[in-house]
Amino acid sequence: MTEPNVPTLLFIAYRSVENRVLAAVLDAGHPITLAQARIVQRIGPDGTRLTRLAEQAQVTKQTAGALVDQLVAAGYLERRPDPTDARARLIAVSELGTRVWAIATAELDRVQAEWARHVGADRWAELHRTLIRLREITDPYR
Repeated sequence: MTEPNVPTLLFIAYRSVENRVLAAVLDAGHPITLAQARIVQRIGPDGTRLTRLAEQAQVTKQTAGALVDQLVAAGYLERRPDPTDARARLIAVSELGTRVWAIATAELDRVQAEWARHVGADRWAELHRTLIRLREITDPYR
C-alpha cells in the first residue's frame, strides 16, 4: 500500500486537532457539538452574517440557522444589528462563547507546540510558511 497523498494527510492532522480541541471544550463542561463548533470557528471578530457562515461551513442557510439558534439559546452566541445594514443581523460570540474560545485556543496552542516538538522547529516553521503560501490559491475566505 502506498502512502496517503498530501491532502489526505492534511485532513488526518486537521481531524486530530479538531477532535482534541472539541474534547477540551467538552471536558470543561461545555456540551458543544462538532457541527456547532464548525459554525463558531467561522465567526469574525465583529460578527458574521448567517448567509456567510452557511457558505463557509458549506451547509444550508437553514442548517446554519438551526445551529446558531442552538448556540444562542445556550448562551455561546448572540445576534446583533449589522451597523452597515439596518435590515441585517450579525452573529457574534458572546462573553460565555469568548471564555469557551479561550479553552479551545489553549488546546490548539498545546497541539501546535507538541507537533512542533515532534517535527522540529525548523520543519514546523517551513510547514507553516508553505501552508500560508498555499492558502493564496486555496482559501476563498482569506
